[in-house]
Amino acid sequence: MGRSVRSILDCVIHPYKHQKARAATKEQEESALTQNKGASSPPIKINTTTNQENEDWLPSTMTGPPVSAYCAPRSCQLTETPTPIPLLSRTRVSETAAVLRFGLPDTEQPLNLSTCACILAKSEIEGEMVVRPYTPISTNHNVGYFDLLVRNYGAAGKMSRHLHEIKPGVTTSVSFLFDEIKPGDTTSVSFFHVPVNIKIQAPAFLEYEEILMIIGGTGVTPMIQALHEILGSSNDDGVICHPETKKTIPVVTVLYGSRTSQDILGQELLSTWAQLYPDQLKLHFVLSQEPEDSTWTGLRGRINKDLIVQHFPDAQGNEPRRA
Repeated sequence: MGRSVRSILDCVIHPYKHQKARAATKEQEESALTQNKGASSPPIKINTTTNQENEDWLPSTMTGPPVSAYCAPRSCQLTETPTPIPLLSRTRVSETAAVLRFGLPDTEQPLNLSTCACILAKSEIEGEMVVRPYTPISTNHNVGYFDLLVRNYGAAGKMSRHLHEIKPGVTTSVSFLFDEIKPGDTTSVSFFHVPVNIKIQAPAFLEYEEILMIIGGTGVTPMIQALHEILGSSNDDGVICHPETKKTIPVVTVLYGSRTSQDILGQELLSTWAQLYPDQLKLHFVLSQEPEDSTWTGLRGRINKDLIVQHFPDAQGNEPRRA
């Protein structure tokens, strides 16, 4: 059956289903999915002067179809020099997680981040310079902004807490070299991108016939980035292939571990994609602490060797049981 690749990420998050958001976006989402599957559409632009806290709707990056918008490495609008970035809006998607929308320096261009790659957030927090990596859930189809899905870890996560406390519209005005930060300076956040943050690229992993993604919590964000590129290419005849290589895209098996059904971050987005691409995306949620009396009918326990063997072919191409 050809080669296989496995991507393993470990993290924990506590999302919940956003009832009001589903009601507000369901009709728009279904319309977007119908119109965008197998068709190209113009880049999405927004009013980058919007400053808001959102409680009753979800952004398009949490509801829309997968989009292939690959850019070559070293094309990113963010450079190796940290740049002050304004927070445009914050949308809560769980009790502890939110989608944070940041405005780009050039509002007429997308981020142009390659797949797969991340960016770095930097800020002085409580007298300490803190740098953390984040993978946007938006694509290069989105012009003038990028979205991050971030869980607030409270006291245990200085940067995540800081990102959740920044007020929309705030941009820092201090210098960003470590030795130029002076006591009393206040910062919001700056972002930058360095070559070491460029990982395996889409043209390489699209060569595989089968890909296994093992996900936990906010580790879903790099996988969303990869799935956009994998699933986001299909022609008008419904034949799923990459527009550059013309090869059939890989079959992706996702084993997504969470504690309870309320902890699955991005559940509706991934489930919708699995319904759109049933032959290309095999999605399995695995719950380790779901109450016994719940209505959950999916997999229980932890992701282990037996579960991988059950749902993913081995290196010799033997078919999984996929019961």
